[in-house]
Amino acid sequence: MGETADSVVITEVVLRDGLQNEATVVRTADKARLATGLVEAGLTSLEVGAFVNPVRVPQMADTDELLRTLGAGLPARLHTLVFNTRGAERAAAAGARHVRFVVSASEGHSRSNTGVGVAESLDRIERCTEILAAAGISLEASIATAFVCPFDGDTPVEQVTRIAARLVGLGAQVIHLADTIGAGSPGQVRRAVSAVQDQHPATPVGLHLHNTYGMAAANAWEAIRLGVRRFDASLGGLGGCPFAPGASGNVGTDDLVHLFHREGINSGIDEARLHELREELAVLVGHRLASALAAVPSASSRLRPQ
Repeated sequence: MGETADSVVITEVVLRDGLQNEATVVRTADKARLATGLVEAGLTSLEVGAFVNPVRVPQMADTDELLRTLGAGLPARLHTLVFNTRGAERAAAAGARHVRFVVSASEGHSRSNTGVGVAESLDRIERCTEILAAAGISLEASIATAFVCPFDGDTPVEQVTRIAARLVGLGAQVIHLADTIGAGSPGQVRRAVSAVQDQHPATPVGLHLHNTYGMAAANAWEAIRLGVRRFDASLGGLGGCPFAPGASGNVGTDDLVHLFHREGINSGIDEARLHELREELAVLVGHRLASALAAVPSASSRLRPQ
């Protein structure tokens, strides 16, 4: 389902952003089973892993294997993340079809996350585009710490638009703005999203939200008012960035779908099936999940749009 004025496209990021900060390394077979269940629930876009250093992020060490396991038969766009040419080469070799670049909008987070500053990170991405374009891989981009950085504080809008312009010039078909530590406000979302939309009216803008300070729903609704129809979310609110102090869970897919459905915005996703999958996920990771609906497990199957 494509996004329209009364519908949204949600990319489920639990297999990447959800699991990357977990102490438990989930088996590839269990990841594949979860991915299949999510597609059966109506998800059409999944972020399934990242081609990163397995020593730093051991939960992503099987991204190549997971892509091959899922194969071309799963009716969903399977996204993977890359940060450098080595990651791009691995993505191409594994048969990836949809890749996201990630670049931080702030120097402090860029050095913590990738080991280099923003300018060098963008230069790395430029070198990656040749590898991926030659393999026929579609390219999207995520700008981390687009609103607030745990090291540098509030991120200037001008920094976000400067990076967005470079990424669009490199062939990014979508620009996702990420509230990496969940400290952004609706006003910050409004200013940054509006600036990127004004600068690149033909390029869709997406939002990647965390809920550290309980602002994710407000930020999502502000984005809806601005015409944003692409959102990242993680089942049960699982996740966080291991290289961003204070980053807690993502906005829950279950919470976001519930919000949109209550307001008459269609996601194409079955809330009752999400509830079942959330319970399975909690068993896999061995702890309770953080979404609001995880605390009221009967609500997702009882409440429906009025």
